Amino acid sequence: MLELPYLPDEAPSNDGGLERSDAARVRVAILSYRSDPKVGGQGVYVDYLSNALVEAGALVDVISGPPYPHLSDAVRLIKLPSLDLYAQPRNGHYALRPRHLLSATDTYEYFGHLSGKFVEPYTFGQRALAYLERHRDEYDVVLDNQSLSTGVLKVASKLGLPLTTMIHHPITHDRRLALSAAPDWAHRALVRRWYDFHRMQVRVARALPVVTCPSEHAKADIVTEFGVDPDRIIPIPLGVDQSTFKPSIKTARKAQRLITTASADVPLKGLHILIEAYHTVLKTMPETELVVIGTLRRGLARRKLRELGLEDRVRFKSDLTRAELADEFRKATIAVTPSLYEGFGLPAAEAMSCGTPVIVTDGGALPEVAGDAGVVVPKEDPEALAVAILSMLQSPDRQSSVAAACLGRARTTFSWDTIAPRYLDFFKQAIRAQC
Repeated sequence: MLELPYLPDEAPSNDGGLERSDAARVRVAILSYRSDPKVGGQGVYVDYLSNALVEAGALVDVISGPPYPHLSDAVRLIKLPSLDLYAQPRNGHYALRPRHLLSATDTYEYFGHLSGKFVEPYTFGQRALAYLERHRDEYDVVLDNQSLSTGVLKVASKLGLPLTTMIHHPITHDRRLALSAAPDWAHRALVRRWYDFHRMQVRVARALPVVTCPSEHAKADIVTEFGVDPDRIIPIPLGVDQSTFKPSIKTARKAQRLITTASADVPLKGLHILIEAYHTVLKTMPETELVVIGTLRRGLARRKLRELGLEDRVRFKSDLTRAELADEFRKATIAVTPSLYEGFGLPAAEAMSCGTPVIVTDGGALPEVAGDAGVVVPKEDPEALAVAILSMLQSPDRQSSVAAACLGRARTTFSWDTIAPRYLDFFKQAIRAQC
């Protein structure tokens, strides 16, 4: 735990009315523009990290735009409302109100959305900077959760607050894969417009004082894709809530069930590859099930299901609690992560923590997560994936040995009890560098 000599100022209360009067405890602001854990892994990360830091002795505020995170009662949530145009019951294009024109940020968010751009990272950064200008003295260090926005960069240059940044992986990977999957020039133009914010992220990343990331592979890609000085990047792995994600004798494991997670049907996640592999598996083992944690949306996976006639064979489950997700992992025979790229691969680590054998691709940092415990296959290779799945399904002994190895690795590698102190040391370095 960091111990800093100060008497903290009174901070604004949150929905739960927490008081922040503890002396000599590092005060951390975590900035996250979109934080609901049900819409992506970054929201899970915010929840995990904030709770782990509190348990390690820090005082933590999460400053978030909508959709908002689900947090421990010990973590204060500061809500920064946006227009939240993607959540409008009708088309967000109809959401403009006269009062929005009084705010430059609201106006930019509306017209940027109208033109097809994803502007939430930029507009969140403007709102976060305005908030921190009013509450500068309430924090010792700021962690930006990959907004990589010009507003957040000014937290260091304008406000003098120690700024640290988590980059899960360079967004340029997502952009490149989305462009390659676009069916025609019109769709490619839309992809380029949507991902236009990547230019801002590259510029900001190069100017950041210090960066963390979840893996060595992510570090190498941040250096290559964003041009960040490798000496300013400190990898820290992610942890898992091992009080929830753990084996249970109360849950019976299915004999032939595959599970995967896909919060969005984007090429990066490789769900279409797994569906093709599943089609091959069914020819040999027709009783095999496939459960996808996520919602079926328009995209490659939907088209692949229709093409292979599997629309009635694959089940999609969404809006699960953390306990329900853990139970789904425990029921599965094998957890599969077919991604073309991951900066880490948290679902694989969660499945391993439940004692479920995992098969992952060699996309990005997934081999780092699986280590010597899980099975690794080439990315974008449905045939190799099908062979690995069949080999494990047909051998209960192999399932048991891989499961035991995965559980052992998870308990030693993905524990927040050891990871949170590394974050506190990381923050301490940033504070010293700013002084």
